[in-house]
Formats: sequence, C-alpha cells, structure tokens
Amino acid sequence: MMTICQLINKQAQLTPNNIYALEETSGQALTYEALLSSCAAVTQVIQEHGLQTGDTISVVMPNGMNTLRILLGAMWGGYCVNPVNLLSQPDQMRYVIEHSDCKLIMTNPEWAEKLQGTLKGISRPIEMLVTTETMELLPGEMYSSKEQLEIFSNFIESQVNPQNPALLMYTSGTTGIPKGVLLTQAQLSHNALSIVAEHQLTECDRVLAVLPLYHINAFMVTMLAPLVSGGSLGLVPRFSAAQFWSQASTMACSWINLVPTMVSYLIEHPAPHLSVTTNIKFCRSASASLPPEHLRGFEKKFGIGVIETMGLTETAAPAFSNPLNRSERKLGSVGRQTGCEAAVIDDKFNLVKDGVTGEVVIRGNNVMAGYYKNPTATTSSFTPDGWLRTGDLGHRDGDGFFFITGRIKELIIKGGENIAPREIDEVLLRHPDVLDAASVGIPDKHYGQEIMVCIVLRPKRNTNETEIRTFCEVHLGKFKTPKMIYFVSELPRGPSGKVQRLKLPEFIATAGLNV
Repeated sequence: MMTICQLINKQAQLTPNNIYALEETSGQALTYEALLSSCAAVTQVIQEHGLQTGDTISVVMPNGMNTLRILLGAMWGGYCVNPVNLLSQPDQMRYVIEHSDCKLIMTNPEWAEKLQGTLKGISRPIEMLVTTETMELLPGEMYSSKEQLEIFSNFIESQVNPQNPALLMYTSGTTGIPKGVLLTQAQLSHNALSIVAEHQLTECDRVLAVLPLYHINAFMVTMLAPLVSGGSLGLVPRFSAAQFWSQASTMACSWINLVPTMVSYLIEHPAPHLSVTTNIKFCRSASASLPPEHLRGFEKKFGIGVIETMGLTETAAPAFSNPLNRSERKLGSVGRQTGCEAAVIDDKFNLVKDGVTGEVVIRGNNVMAGYYKNPTATTSSFTPDGWLRTGDLGHRDGDGFFFITGRIKELIIKGGENIAPREIDEVLLRHPDVLDAASVGIPDKHYGQEIMVCIVLRPKRNTNETEIRTFCEVHLGKFKTPKMIYFVSELPRGPSGKVQRLKLPEFIATAGLNV
C-alpha cells in the first residue's frame, strides 16, 4: 500500500546518484536525487495554478524527459494524471479532456496550437501550461534548498494517501465511447512491485523506452517499475526499427519492452552485430497476442529470449507473464497470473475446470477502482463476486498457464461452431509470404457467419488467393478456410496499435470492395 511519492523518496535516499532516466535526444541524465527535486518543483508549479490534491491534470505531450517529469511530479504531489493519447481523433480527444474534469493541461507548443480548437467546445475553464517535451524548466519552476526540499517532501508524503486517484487513462474506444480507467496510488505501486519481482529487475537494469507514455504498458513497465528496482530507462522520442538496436546499445540497455507490431517490424530489418544484442537479457512483449511464428522468428534472428505477457489498462498493465526462464514457458500462452488472481468462468459466472474455454477474469490489488463517472459500465465489468471481466476468451491448463483464443465479441460462430479468429491468423502467419493477417466473422444466410480475412503480404511477394486458400485447407480444413480473402497494404488499428478486427468489413467496404 505504497504511494508514488514514497517510491521516489525511498530511491532518492537509497541510491541518490544512480541514474533514473537517460534521454537520447539531449544526452541529459536524471538521477534519483534530481528526480525528487524535480517532483517537488513540478508539484509547486501545479499548486501555483490553484489545483488541490486529487485534481486531474491532462498531459498532451510526446515522449521526452519533461513528459516524464510532469507525469511523475504530478503523481508525487497527489494529483491525478490523464495522459492523452496523441493518436486520438479530434472529437475523441475533446471528449477525453472534457470528461476527465481536468483543470490544467500540460502540453508542448505544437499541441498547444491544435488544442485551441479542441477546447472551444468545452464549457468549463481549463488552464494550459506550455513547455517542451525535452528537459528544461517549466514556466514558473523553481528549485528549493536541500533543507526546504526535505521539509516539503516529508509534508507531501504525509498528505498523499495510497487510495488517492493517481491515473485516469482512457481506453482506446474502438467499439464505442472511451472509458476512463481510474487507478489509485496503491494500485500503481502494487503492480510496479509485481513487474520487478516477475522479471527479477535490479538497479543494474535499464530498459529501452520506445513505447509512448500515454499507453499503460509504457506508463507502468518502463516508467514506474524502475522506481521499485532502482533501475533506469533509456528514453527515445519514438520507435524506429532502423535505429532501435543502435539506441539499445548506445544507451546500454539490459532489456527491451515491445508490442507485437514492433517485433514484426524488427524481424523485417537486418540483424545487428552480435555485440549489440549480447547484453540484452530478454525482450518483453505485451499489449496484444504475439503469434508464435513471430516469437520464434525474433529469437532465432536476434538470439534474445521473448517473455510474452498480458494485461489491461484496467489491471494497471500486466496480470499474466511467462517465466523468465525460457525452459519453463509455454509458446502461445500469456503465462501464469502475476500479482493477482485469475480464473476462467462460463456465461453464468461459474468457475470452469482447467482446459475448458470461457471468459478470463481477474481480481486483486492491481484491479482498477472503476470507470470514471460511469457506474453502469463499472458494474457490468465485474461479476457479482468481484472478478473483473476481461472480455477475453481462453482457458487455463493444468500447470496454471493461461491461453487466450480471442475476444468474446470477436468470436466467429459458423454453423453453430465456435471459431477463434486468432487460430486462423496464426496459421496464415506461418505462410512464408504473409506479413500480417486478421480474420473476422461476416453475415452468411446459410451458416449465420462466414470467415473473412485481410492479409498484408511481405514486400515483393505476390501470393494469390488460390494459393492462400489451398494453404488454409491443408492447415485448417475446409470448414475453417476463409470464404473471403482480401490483400491489403495495412490493417486498421486503433490508437493503442491493436488491430480493429470488428472494423475489417467497414475497412474493406471503404476501399470499394464487396464484403
């Protein structure tokens, strides 16, 4: 039951001179002692704007040292941060800012100009503080003497309660209006501790931070976990497959945190010299299912073991993880529960036996307080006995490993038979010419639903529909072979990078093709 304030204060005392963050762009480093001073200064800036403990601050900024300082400084001071997804559509961003009840927006000059139009449709007054994402003083930022800092730090630590809201992060809303996930100081701290324990991280470890901080994965795993281990992060502006390995090497990273899309891009690029990857202990993959073919391809090409994990914004990121020891993991599994309880239930909320498919549910100290200002959605997301419903279909095996086979809403029901779209996708990804694939159910007068698939081919490959259909019949059988096959240049993705499977028919129709 710790707070972000306590985590930072503790590390500043234990390892004041250790680097917490290293910024590639400027080459500047932030030690734990400097981080504590920065948090106090950021808190004082926020106080000058008249905000009270618990008030919400929206942060509309790309990755950078100042983005890091603002997010941590605000939470250290007992405020609730709302990192806004920069890939959101204007209407969606306006909704998030308005719904969040934020009293202050922190942003950079580029986004400040864009936000002027966004804020016009919001009735309440919202202040805007403009700075840069790279490290420089915020407007009005001043640093205290060592004696003043100690007094102020002790005072803030006594005022911030573990149950205070610390993060308001909105889901991508691919199938409707975004929901604001509210997480407390204690819930964030709990999962930061779980991440460190699960991956056995120490103060000697540094992660390459390429994921955007407005995603729960980067927020928890690359930003907050080092506060527990005393480790550090190497901060880069954005992911670049061409620069990735040189960045990891230059910044002396010992582990990397990716999403499956990035894994796929890296596989397509040349492998670096062995000296570049030899110090990287493992690659962590999360945020979406990693096809086994991509996992094997990554490990073979780069010689780095992949740990597949899974979590939700609602669970403060990871709830499942494969073991650090590769010999103990199971390919295709998201791993065992970590830092929480997990189970599988049927449609009547009863627990099912191992091996039986149902809905995966989670409960524990990392599970959200609820959806902000949405009691109906909060209630429907929990079972009567307190399990969080993930909406994921899957099963647990006898060793406690969980396997996710799809989303409940995405399940294809053809002729009364349940077909998991992921099963079809993974078979297609085994085809040497297929780079990416996503299948979905479409209406059919005879079967109820038929199968449609969209395929992205590798560069300079020209596989045709007949060859794909034959491949599917061999590996899936005729019943599960897609009826409609479309070749596309890319798959539709939401702000979090996940494929918007249910939007595939609309995506194809917009392209002028018949579904």
